[in-house]
Amino acid sequence: QVQLVESGGGLVQAGGSLRLSCAAPGRTYDMGWFRQAPGKGREFVARITWSGGATYYADSVKGRFTISKDNLKNTVYLQMNSLKPEDTAVYYCAASPPGNGGRWDYWGQGTQVTVSS
Repeated sequence: QVQLVESGGGLVQAGGSLRLSCAAPGRTYDMGWFRQAPGKGREFVARITWSGGATYYADSVKGRFTISKDNLKNTVYLQMNSLKPEDTAVYYCAASPPGNGGRWDYWGQGTQVTVSS
């Protein structure tokens, strides 16, 4: 069973930055970040194709968050700038194996991000 492990969460003031990291299971996986705030469902944040050639973002984070992938290290990053209190959530890394229609088959345990006002 593939297990993803996120790191880099923490407490930051509004306007600050954090960078999340996640070890990818392999170079041919599309990778994504999701988040779940207290009392809410899990929502999509960002996605990057296995080659790194395409990225997609939720409207709420466009222009503030950047997803990137280091295929030499098999690591995906989420650089979060200009953080807002509403970004407070548990952030999850997810992996989509090649050829499965974009389904997210593997998930990490999550890392807490708390943004204080």
